[in-house]
Amino acid sequence: MWTIACYQPTAFFSLKPNMATSSGGKTLIVPTPFAVKTALLDAAIRTQGLARGQALFSDLRALKIAVRLPRQIVVNNTFNRILRAARSPSPGQWPYQRTIGFREYVQFGGPLALAFRGLTDGLASLLAQINYLGKRGGFIQLLDLPEVAESLPPGFTVLTHGVDGAFPLGTLQMVDDWGKRLTFEHLNIYSDKAMRTGTHRVFHHVVLPHRPVRSSRGFTLYERI
Repeated sequence: MWTIACYQPTAFFSLKPNMATSSGGKTLIVPTPFAVKTALLDAAIRTQGLARGQALFSDLRALKIAVRLPRQIVVNNTFNRILRAARSPSPGQWPYQRTIGFREYVQFGGPLALAFRGLTDGLASLLAQINYLGKRGGFIQLLDLPEVAESLPPGFTVLTHGVDGAFPLGTLQMVDDWGKRLTFEHLNIYSDKAMRTGTHRVFHHVVLPHRPVRSSRGFTLYERI
């Protein structure tokens, strides 16, 4: 059984991949399982309390997540003025120095659909509490009550497992997910437990059924294949 929720993006989306730097802020064109599961955990804690979030943690970690992107996606390229820590004292620019950074922002050309399998009790209420994904400010709005389907409808891409054997045409993205050894304390910002890449935060590749069809200095347009 799959629970499917459709969201309307109301602002630009941005989520830097793991290898991006503060100066070169490229973005993924899809929310990752790590971001979605963390948003669900945040919704559970905010609306139902810390104990409920801890109780749901193992079920959220095991969730299967799929996404269906809109037909068209535009990635806007821009340069922003930013402040970063200065390497040495400088008159008027300590402890920060002014510089510029490359940024990408995604504009979805329609609703974004997310599908979930593995948790049914209380999932619909949590989905209604998610109002942004990716970086803070990437706002989304739930369009209707989540629906339940026996099987995954066409057009969805499963995000929680990587490319296995076949390599279809599309756009390759490296996404992150909760590892099997991740615990609630690793996500707790008040805990001393450190999160390790490759153990608690794992990465794999997915292929989205979209390809770039037009680009310039300021944007890249993707369309569904």
